[in-house]
Amino acid sequence: MRWPAYAMAVLFLGYAVGKGLFAARGRLGFPGGPVVPASEYERYARMGMDVEVVQWFGVPTGLLAAALVLVTVTAAGRRVPRPLVLLALAGMLAAVGAGAAFMVVDGFVGIGIGWQWYHGVLGIAVVGLLTATIRSYARSSRPGAGRRAPVPGP
Repeated sequence: MRWPAYAMAVLFLGYAVGKGLFAARGRLGFPGGPVVPASEYERYARMGMDVEVVQWFGVPTGLLAAALVLVTVTAAGRRVPRPLVLLALAGMLAAVGAGAAFMVVDGFVGIGIGWQWYHGVLGIAVVGLLTATIRSYARSSRPGAGRRAPVPGP
């Protein structure tokens, strides 16, 4: 099953583009996400960090994440050691799952961030797609997965 990985690659590329657009405008957040309060801008300024630079860090993160999920479905990716890919995917699931958890809880319960119910649904879908990607890779990359059992003859 390759489609979950392709869907995740598109989502991660969209994340990278969205972060780049906001970085170019010197804004925090993400297109379609909640409005970031002025206090967040001030917090970064007190730490001596430029909002634009902080946002630009999201671009390579999205690109690397897209590349990682594509590794799971490409022939070139099959040359990467399986334990390394599974470890990277587990780390990605933890990071994406944490962000999605905030979206889901705030979208359905409301903890004050500003995510809406449809963001919560998106968070659930993203975690489901990433889980399907990991499951598909784990099944297809296990030793002997490419071999077919002999068909018994008459």
